[in-house]
Amino acid sequence: MSDISLVLLGAGSSSRFDAPVKKQWLFSGEIPLWLHVTEQFEHLGHFAKIIIVSTNEEINIMKNFADYTYVIGGSSRQESLSNALQVVDTPYVLVSDIARCCIDPKVLGRLLESKGECACVVPTLKAVDTLYYEGKPIDRENVRSIQTPQLSYTDTLKRALETSYSFTDESSAIAALGEEILFVEGSAMAHKLTTVEDLGKLPCLTPPSSRTLTGFGIDTHPFEEGKEMKLGGIKIEVDYGFKAHSDGDVAIHALIDALLGAAGMGDIGELYPDTDNNYADIDSQKLLRDTVKRITSYGYTIGNVDMTIVAQAPRIGAYKAKMRKNLASLLNIPPHLVNIKATTSEKLGFIGRKEGVTVHAVANLNYYQWQRLL
Repeated sequence: MSDISLVLLGAGSSSRFDAPVKKQWLFSGEIPLWLHVTEQFEHLGHFAKIIIVSTNEEINIMKNFADYTYVIGGSSRQESLSNALQVVDTPYVLVSDIARCCIDPKVLGRLLESKGECACVVPTLKAVDTLYYEGKPIDRENVRSIQTPQLSYTDTLKRALETSYSFTDESSAIAALGEEILFVEGSAMAHKLTTVEDLGKLPCLTPPSSRTLTGFGIDTHPFEEGKEMKLGGIKIEVDYGFKAHSDGDVAIHALIDALLGAAGMGDIGELYPDTDNNYADIDSQKLLRDTVKRITSYGYTIGNVDMTIVAQAPRIGAYKAKMRKNLASLLNIPPHLVNIKATTSEKLGFIGRKEGVTVHAVANLNYYQWQRLL
């Protein structure tokens, strides 16, 4: 199959999937759905190139999992496919949706056996129920449900998409050119994941792993006179704060790094660089909320966190309970799963000289257990 490129579309927002996780980031075992689908195709045959279409942010994370050709998607399925076709240099292209997660080898075989017979080869299902259109019954023998993957001549598909008209799939775009479409038998196994209820119709998925993922974070900031001090989002009643691009909340910064570390998503400097004026003097609680939202959308849940604040000054014992409650609220977990410890450096080093504070943080994540929704 060296004359075929594979394009997998997954740049959608999962707006109809009513869960905190994007459906392409649901985990089957220990791999996300998009990779699960890709590996199924890869196992079934050799492709000249495998192209995965997603958002820029997601692509940066996908690259940590596997080495494929990644393309930034557009605002619509059609635009995303057009972007992908720019890097296709084979005469044929097989296009599927990541949401079509269970690949039937027999369907793929039928598609490949029919390669070149028409401009586009499409798997279909016959209608089994009585159908009405505008209040009147129609002959279900003339109705077909169209599935993916779809195999097309690359040049024909590129030409078909050179229009402002919006098509829902490749076959309809190619048919609009007057080209013939070849139908092959599809499979009920190839059900598309659209809503939470669809999860029960996907036999190829296994429940997420129960593995706990652990991350460590550390941050240090020196003091600066005349600034407000925030630790764990709580105002500390002293007449100095932290020297930093943001508000300098060293506890939250260490916690963000611990969370990102557990998720394998880099560090705080990559997501919120101090060269970006959008983060100048920003409340670090906003950064933590955003981090939690990102981690959740990529298929993880927060287990517990543990922090050690190393400070000769200020004295924070009276603030620990407030910090715990506030951080728990930001993390969307109960307060007993947030632990905050405080110690001094026994007057050693810059901490002992009361020049700054260091915070160590550990965070545990788990895979989102989507099977509990069923």
